[in-house]
Amino acid sequence: MNSYTNPQVLVSQAKDQPISVTPKDLPLELIETLRQEFGEAFSVALAIREQHGQDESSFIAPPPQAVVFATSTKEVQRVVELAAQYCTPVIAFGVGSSLEGHLLAVRGGISLDVSRMKEVLAINTEDLTVTVQAGLTRKELNEALKHTGFFFPIDPGADATIGGMSATRASGTNAVRYGTMRENVLALEVVTAQGKIIRTGTRAKKSSAGYDLTRLFVGSEGTLGVITEITLKIHPQPESIMAAICSFDTIAQAVNSTIEIIQMGIPIARVELIDVNSVRMVNQYAKLSLKEDPLLLMEFHGSPLSVQEQISAVQAITQDHQGCEFEWAKTPEERNKLWGARHHAYFAALQSHPGTRAISTDTCVPISRLADCLLDSIQEADESGLPYFLVGHVGDGNFHFGYLIDPKNDMERSKAEMLNTKLVQRALSMNGTCSGEHGIGLHKMDFLVSEIGEDAVDLMRHIKSALDPLNIMNPGKIFTDKDL
Repeated sequence: MNSYTNPQVLVSQAKDQPISVTPKDLPLELIETLRQEFGEAFSVALAIREQHGQDESSFIAPPPQAVVFATSTKEVQRVVELAAQYCTPVIAFGVGSSLEGHLLAVRGGISLDVSRMKEVLAINTEDLTVTVQAGLTRKELNEALKHTGFFFPIDPGADATIGGMSATRASGTNAVRYGTMRENVLALEVVTAQGKIIRTGTRAKKSSAGYDLTRLFVGSEGTLGVITEITLKIHPQPESIMAAICSFDTIAQAVNSTIEIIQMGIPIARVELIDVNSVRMVNQYAKLSLKEDPLLLMEFHGSPLSVQEQISAVQAITQDHQGCEFEWAKTPEERNKLWGARHHAYFAALQSHPGTRAISTDTCVPISRLADCLLDSIQEADESGLPYFLVGHVGDGNFHFGYLIDPKNDMERSKAEMLNTKLVQRALSMNGTCSGEHGIGLHKMDFLVSEIGEDAVDLMRHIKSALDPLNIMNPGKIFTDKDL
């Protein structure tokens, strides 16, 4: 067997039946053309393919058959042109931080790595915009903006690429005030499945010019094209920033405080729920000494006067719900350490139980139903006997359970998936969603049908078929593509 071919692809899913597909071998002509044109930026080495054949999900799948490292839109275009010519799948790859199996080569093909495309192409502070290549990460972007007085607020836990964040419609701890990628992407450059370079949107704040193609590609998970450039909104650095921790005796007190904060219209920048399990794990991982009770981790942005007004209002609410006195992180160093620990809660949980993987949930419900959804789900998790952690961007009704399992233990996996299914069904019954920010990927195809119905999913298939008739753009994700 040649080094670039795959055996039968078996993806171990958190479902009763694994996906079983035998991809076609990459044509020798394609291999030789890629090798000649890309040289050392093309690889069929097993170690490199394996690196590009896994993400942070619990799925297990063989790697892609080849990897190409692109450094420009023209190179991305060339790879897609060749892939289309040989009907070969292309999976865009950034840093591999996906949680739902988005990056797995379930139909074989080429992993197209854009992580070397890191240029900041334009910073327009007068218009509050920035244009970057897709491989730049969010931390690298904010480092480039550091001396301008502006920042980019979207902050998923991982240091993900801007292209990946756009493709998955990412969110994070700041979404309650600044929105998600949907609200902060103004324009895109995309290589289509036919190898054409198109631009969607402009740097103008609004437009009613035709179909909103920008929104179509934001959240498309690489199934419609490869995003190569992104124009984003940037925001002024707040004049004053204060971060506080408030501990509670119960999750219910913390959640009800959050609901009241949001319903009162207080413009809080961040309000994160961390359950006692997560606090314990984070303390051990980040060498902190947080009180091991459920807590809200909050941040306030604005002028000194407006920040003080926000704090006074929130303190009154938390006191009404028996919250403890605020503990403050006033300096940038203190705040960064605190938020860094929050962002690493996922890895803290995995380290607390070596060898485990997390079945991660990502539901979001209307704020008025947050307590009902959370409390019933906590009870089920406690009764299951599985170790778990709970963190949430509760200011916008989004929260994550992570059920820790031995990935080789089918019984534990089945139990975790049962908990996940019950949680999603509960959220949907409350007019919520199966995914607030992680996307569908491989994991949530059935949930998507439950949420929006067969007819709406069928419409998505028609859009996919129209834009990618050969089904080469990250096939096998979001919905089953057997009929395409």
